[in-house]
Amino acid sequence: MIITVASFKGGVGKTTTALHLAAFFAERDKTILVDSDLNRSASRWGNRGSARFEIYDEKSVGEAREFTHMIIDTAARPADEDLVRLTETSDLLVIPSATSAFAVEAVVQTIGILSELPQDSYKILLTIVPPPPSKEGEKVQKALKKAGLSVFKHRIRRYSVYGKAEAEGCIVKEVKSDRYAGIAWGDYVEVGKEILA
Repeated sequence: MIITVASFKGGVGKTTTALHLAAFFAERDKTILVDSDLNRSASRWGNRGSARFEIYDEKSVGEAREFTHMIIDTAARPADEDLVRLTETSDLLVIPSATSAFAVEAVVQTIGILSELPQDSYKILLTIVPPPPSKEGEKVQKALKKAGLSVFKHRIRRYSVYGKAEAEGCIVKEVKSDRYAGIAWGDYVEVGKEILA
């Protein structure tokens, strides 16, 4: 399976999502992550710790051998034609979006192109969602669905453990000093299961 992670706005958890999905799939089968973002954030994150999957850039991915799943972390803000190409070369395009007005507006601006894509070719993943009792994530999710967009049922809640994981170069479930590590990891597990369903 090839899963491409692309976003219309920076700071919405694109690289975090790519890394955590790679970790989820790596627990099941041989998985690689391709870091196509010019910032090389995924590579730097992985170099700080010990990823359970191999990380390649787009130039060295040809060296990868015998993998079942490929997760691709793209550069931010793809053009419309790039978005179409990404859906054609992937089994699923995952589009992270925060629930802030700016992030949602960035997604809404692409409704034209997204509505032309097959519904099963992409899914919007709400990230950095305020945890309960906030209903913000639920409201944004309903609004995006009402607009006819394909949206993940599960959302990624906002926890400070993600910053700790980035600093340590690991995924959230490996952060020992935070009681929300398991809960945060559980969010990505649910998203992974939804992809496999």
